[in-house]
Amino acid sequence: MSAITSIGDISRVHAAERPDKVALICDDRAWSYAQLDRESNQVANALRAVGVGGQDRVAFLDKNAPEYFTFLLGAGKINAVTVAVNWRLAPPEMEYILDNAEAKVLLIGAEFLGHLAKMNLSTVDTVVVLGASDEYPEFDAWIAGQPVDDPGVSSAVDDTCYQLYTSGTTGLPKGVELTNANFFGMLPAASQEWFFDTDSVNLVAMPLFHVAGSGWGLVGLFNGGTNVLVRDIDPSLILTLIEQHGITNALLVPAVLQFLLMMPNIDDVDFSTMRCMVYGASPITEQVLVGSMTKMGCKFAQAYGLTETTGGITILRPHDHDPGGPKAHLLRSAGEPWGDVELRIVDAGTQDDVPDGEVGEVWCRTAQNMKGYWANPQATAEAFPEGIGDDGRGWFRTGDAGYLRDGYLFIHDRVKDMIVSGGENVYPAEIENVLMKHPDVADVAVIGVPHEKWGETVKAIITPTAGTDPSEQALIAYCKEHLAGYKCPTSVERMDAIPRNPSGKVLKTELRKPYWAGRDRMVN
Repeated sequence: MSAITSIGDISRVHAAERPDKVALICDDRAWSYAQLDRESNQVANALRAVGVGGQDRVAFLDKNAPEYFTFLLGAGKINAVTVAVNWRLAPPEMEYILDNAEAKVLLIGAEFLGHLAKMNLSTVDTVVVLGASDEYPEFDAWIAGQPVDDPGVSSAVDDTCYQLYTSGTTGLPKGVELTNANFFGMLPAASQEWFFDTDSVNLVAMPLFHVAGSGWGLVGLFNGGTNVLVRDIDPSLILTLIEQHGITNALLVPAVLQFLLMMPNIDDVDFSTMRCMVYGASPITEQVLVGSMTKMGCKFAQAYGLTETTGGITILRPHDHDPGGPKAHLLRSAGEPWGDVELRIVDAGTQDDVPDGEVGEVWCRTAQNMKGYWANPQATAEAFPEGIGDDGRGWFRTGDAGYLRDGYLFIHDRVKDMIVSGGENVYPAEIENVLMKHPDVADVAVIGVPHEKWGETVKAIITPTAGTDPSEQALIAYCKEHLAGYKCPTSVERMDAIPRNPSGKVLKTELRKPYWAGRDRMVN
């Protein structure tokens, strides 16, 4: 296989070497690598025609759609940067991301035009719609008259090729700049560890605004395999597609694996084509893991990583999955570093390395570490406290607390107060900022509490304003007006005074203790 060093190269190389191979399937539509290359060339030329140049941002806002990949590849062919926006967000949150990214073009699903109508975008001057629209050009018509020739724009290894947004503890999302070097440092290691090759039939079911969705999809295409795309998580459809297409590789979060186990027909599904099921994004219960391994009978591998690390940086390999055996304790770990990844466990106060087995903050150094946070040098400097060297690498603070033992990483808790609910990252500061605007809330703290299905769920603890009596339902409804549904509290409790230390910081560890009593770690 010829060298692939940029996103645009993916369809260029495979169209030349395997033009008739099916690259992408979604519902009853399919693209060969030659068709994927041709359509992405038209996208590239359409973007150039509306003034998009090198390193300009273009945005995608829809559920999983096959056109996302021709849009991503086409942008790559003119060295533009694709920004995938979380479709679960509320319109003000979407607007902030699009403006912050300075997106010039927005490719949006017709389903979300109502959200667009509520936005006042400052930089987007071209809107293209997937589906029917009376107001904006539709995607197929927009690219139809464009040349099918590759514009042939080169892309440097340290150019940004992809930008995903992750919420910060301040409540404002940050744009994670991922480069060609980040992706193409990760993809060879991922391909080997996750058992990919040109014969892979890869299920892409996670949302494309996640690195677990879009990055996973790139692993399949990088190898010249076939991606089978699912628009939205549907357990019944996933089981059907595994049999129908002979799926070999898949990545699912534990909550989805749990849903699959609950399907009444799971015993009738033929999993014989499956090579490897990768799981991650939130911890898994032994019951779900053992149940999934038993039903599917394939290799299982756990991945741990962040958006800022271009996805996985550690792997719990199949041979370490040994429920009930001598290595069963490793199921509590996040596995070992892969590829070029180096790990340190650092005392958050002194920033000195701590001994093996002692808990500290997880730091990593790898070619996978992001270039930085877009237009946010302060946040970038905080994330790389020792700076970034001439080789483009530095020690990145993950924000997770854990320890190393015999080379395996164990995640213990979170340095930051992030909640992981059903594989989605939820930052309490965002919810607290909204609730503090409610006239009946004098003080608030948001924590994660255990939930059997989602791992954790969001709980708000409030102190009401004197003389008021806000109901739980009213406060949750207020949050839903301003935030994506998955971020909103599922319960609200009251306290006369929320505990704080002398400097005013909420003692969230104390607040969480009653809910996590009897558990060996305060993440689920």
